[in-house]
Amino acid sequence: MGAKNIYERFIWFDYRGKAKKYPNATSLAEKFEISTKTAQRDIEFMRSRLLCPLEYDVRKKGYCYKDETFSLPMVYLSSGELSSLLIAKKMLQDIGRGKLGDEISSIIKKITNLVSKHTVFGDSIDEEISFQLIGYTPVPESTFKTVLEGCLRRRQLTFTYQSPARHERNVRTVDPYHLLNYMGTWHLIGFCHMRRMLRDFVLGRMLDVELQDETFEKSPDFDIRNYFDSSFGVCKGGPRTEVTLRFSPEKSKWIKGQIWHKEQKSRVLRDGSLELSFPVENFLEIQMEILKHGDQVKVISPKRLRNLICQEAEKITKIY
Repeated sequence: MGAKNIYERFIWFDYRGKAKKYPNATSLAEKFEISTKTAQRDIEFMRSRLLCPLEYDVRKKGYCYKDETFSLPMVYLSSGELSSLLIAKKMLQDIGRGKLGDEISSIIKKITNLVSKHTVFGDSIDEEISFQLIGYTPVPESTFKTVLEGCLRRRQLTFTYQSPARHERNVRTVDPYHLLNYMGTWHLIGFCHMRRMLRDFVLGRMLDVELQDETFEKSPDFDIRNYFDSSFGVCKGGPRTEVTLRFSPEKSKWIKGQIWHKEQKSRVLRDGSLELSFPVENFLEIQMEILKHGDQVKVISPKRLRNLICQEAEKITKIY
C-alpha cells in the first residue's frame, strides 16, 4: 500500500475520533480491507509518531481525542521526501549562517516540527548531515530581503555594484530575474539596464540596495533552466566553446563519475587517462578549476584556453 492510502486511513481515523464515533482497529480494518494487525500499527503510528492525542475508551471500545484542538499534519512523507526535507533543513542552517534573520530560523523550526512527527531521529540530524562551505560571500540581511522581494514582486532594483573585474563602482538598475545560491555564494541573475543584457551580480558586492516602484516583465526568451544548462559553471557571456580536458591516470580515479555538465562527454584512454569534454561560455571559472588540479590535468582544446593556462603557470612560477 502506498503512502497515499496510509494517509487516507489516518484521515478517516482522525475524523471519526474527533466526531466521537470511537473508531478502533477492527473498524479501521473493515473500512479499508486491511488486517487488524496493520490497523493496530496505523493507530500506534498516529499516537507515537504523529503525536495524535488519541485515548482509548474502555466502555465505548474505541478511541477519541483528549485534546480536540489537535490538527493532524496534512502531509505524510515518504522516506525519499523525508530525506529531502532533512537536507533542505541543513542547507538552510548552513548556507544561512545566521545572516538571513528570524525568517530562516522560523522556517527551520517548522521543518523540525514536521520532521519530528515522522521520525524519532529528527532532532539528531545535525549529528548525521552537514555542509561545509568555504570561500563564500556572506550577505547582509537587508540586502537579501530586498533582492528577494524584487524577484518575487517583479520590481526593479537599484544598487551600487563593486565590480572586481573592472575595478569600479557604479549604480545599476536591474530587473531581478532569479536568485541563486552557487557553491555557498548568493547570486542575482537579472537584466542590467546599463549593460542592456543579462548579468550575474554577487549579492555580497551590492551596496545601498533599494526596491523601486517600477515593475517589469521577464524576457519571453529567458528560461532559467536553459540559462544554467547552456555551459559550465555560473560565469556566462561569450561564445559557446567546447573544452576538452585530459586527466592523468591517477587523477582520473577521482574524476571518473563526476558530473561537470549535463552535456559532457567522457572517454577513458588506454593508459587510464580520462578525457572530459563540455561546453563553456566564459573561461574565467573553468580556468580556476583547471589550475586547482595542477599538473594532473592538461587542456587539449581550445588553443586559447591552453594559452591562458600557460600564461598563468608562468606568472605562478615567477612569484616563487
